[in-house]
Amino acid sequence: MSRMLLASWLSLTCAIFPLLSVADEAATDIAAESSSIESRLPLRELRLFTQVFEQIRLGYVEEVTDAELLNNAIAGLLLELDPHSVYLNTERYSDLQENSTGEYGGLGLELGGESGLIKVISPIDDTPAAKAGIEAGDLIVEMNDAPVRGMGVQKAIDKLRGEKGTSIKLTVYREGQDGPLEFEVVRDTIQISSVRSRLLEPGYGYVRVSQFQRSSGSDFIDNIETLKADNKKMLKGVVLDLRNNPGGLVPASVEMAGALIDGGTVVYTEGRLPSANQSFEAQAGDILDGVPVVVLINGGSASASEIVAGALQDRERAAVIGTQSFGKGSVQTVIPLGDGRAVKLTTARYFTPNGRSIQAEGIVPDMVVERAEIRPYKIRERTREADLEGHLETAQSNDSADSKNATIEDLSGDNQLYEAVNLLKGFHLLGSK
Repeated sequence: MSRMLLASWLSLTCAIFPLLSVADEAATDIAAESSSIESRLPLRELRLFTQVFEQIRLGYVEEVTDAELLNNAIAGLLLELDPHSVYLNTERYSDLQENSTGEYGGLGLELGGESGLIKVISPIDDTPAAKAGIEAGDLIVEMNDAPVRGMGVQKAIDKLRGEKGTSIKLTVYREGQDGPLEFEVVRDTIQISSVRSRLLEPGYGYVRVSQFQRSSGSDFIDNIETLKADNKKMLKGVVLDLRNNPGGLVPASVEMAGALIDGGTVVYTEGRLPSANQSFEAQAGDILDGVPVVVLINGGSASASEIVAGALQDRERAAVIGTQSFGKGSVQTVIPLGDGRAVKLTTARYFTPNGRSIQAEGIVPDMVVERAEIRPYKIRERTREADLEGHLETAQSNDSADSKNATIEDLSGDNQLYEAVNLLKGFHLLGSK
């Protein structure tokens, strides 16, 4: 065993913590702890580490570089802590930053696989793919004249993405066309909003949040304002759909929940470091002015989704329905290491306004609604007044005429959303008495 190797490892270990200081307050606190690290190092285990390191380096069946072994060792430091603390190499850190901003260089296509080929599910509006004329249902068979059969969707996505201004040639088959179509598409910066909204029927809005990106809070507020403007009269209720939302950035969830709460605590965190103990407060004002809200959750709703659902539930601002959420009640701090790599470290647990920790428990809905299929009964047609010969015509008001002509979305394919809208209608009827 080499004393020089052990000394080098000690130097590396002692250097890890100062590197973390670039990650604002949490990293500063971690760096402060490093002053006494040498007195706490378990030398026996470090000697054992150097022995294992040397045995792998010299005896493993294939040659492994020292840098690769040390990278694996750093990853191993976090591996057994909890499922959410991880070492991020340059590629994984870049992916994390891309997901949090909702921006990437590419064409703007949602893709899927079909019979070994790549199928266009949908081109995103106002992106290079949409402008080039690529349509939903197109099958991509070649990229830059190279066949894609058997490539896999993720690898295809990686090839389609690239720096803004670069181009890629796509050969596609389209149903109804005699031969293949070719497109030369120039990549651009694609911005994906994680928040979408629509009116389900007059008076009842729907907001879907797929994840919490950097702009999700402000996007949510913008979507609510759009719903209010699109609806001819005042909104009667809004469904906030957080199903299968894996979470994301805590500040975005705080901004979203805070927009519906008239001041007070949204969430607070507790950890070992001083910077991990924080309380996040909502500003005064409710953008919906008390309009009823129903939040939809399920087992795929996690982390930041649970912060929103828990805050609105504790503050009695919304009814939460669906099924029990995932139960991730911990906060991760991303700590850049200064060379394109980073550490994602669990630094705190979060608590709802009433002091509930949902770690490994999840949010329990106010009303449990399991996913199910709705099939209306077929009933025999009966004679009605309108079917009788010589019946009087309806004296119809303008309001009833508008109601008759209103577009109402068919929700029979989504029983949870169907129940959410029915609950909102009940709130409206009771509130109008």
